Amino acid sequence: MSLRFEELAWRQTPMGEISLRRRRDPTVDEDVYEVKLGDEFLMSSLFTVAEIELARLGLAELTGDDLDVVVGGLGLGYTARTVLEDPRVRSLVVVDALDEVIAWHRDGLLPFASAVVDDPRSRLQHDDFFALTALRGKRFHAVLVDIDHSPSHLLHPDHAAFYTPDGLRRLTDHLHPGGVFGLWSNDPPDEAFTARLADVFGTARAHVVEFDNPLQRRISTNTVYVATQGIPES
Repeated sequence: MSLRFEELAWRQTPMGEISLRRRRDPTVDEDVYEVKLGDEFLMSSLFTVAEIELARLGLAELTGDDLDVVVGGLGLGYTARTVLEDPRVRSLVVVDALDEVIAWHRDGLLPFASAVVDDPRSRLQHDDFFALTALRGKRFHAVLVDIDHSPSHLLHPDHAAFYTPDGLRRLTDHLHPGGVFGLWSNDPPDEAFTARLADVFGTARAHVVEFDNPLQRRISTNTVYVATQGIPES
């Protein structure tokens, strides 16, 4: 039996205090890993369905093999691990602005981290995803992002420019024709944002992902936006 509660790591960062915690949850009778930034919960291993679906829904839009994928936001690694479960994936770059989060995975603080750290196809990069510097000089088949709570509920005001039409257009420069942009959101679908994605990429859809919430004893939902870049006519 593990400890009821343990803080595995804590660090002051430019975005605030970040911590990794493990607690024994009597509701599900298992260890739950949680990431907090200040007073906000960023991720919990108790709620991972939508993070997994971000990878599945995004990659489902792609055909062919030898796929090169970027995941913006490492978190607990569920999106990254699901990407690597797809045998068509040739390479994965996971970008996170907090080196502490990358260190948790590399140092083995998370028992499930080896699936990402040890896979030769994957690379963890400490960088600001929103600056897009990690994407320069290369195009990808899919860019999947799980960083902010939603396009309008941001972890930092500097992220806002990414969700504008101009910011999204800059991202298209790093996608192959027919490439996919996927985005996780904690909020219900935003029709205006879905329309913005469609204007920039060509097609877009907001998927409502349901999952069991044992703490509240109800079904909860997240949103996964999937936008596909049009292929120019020859």
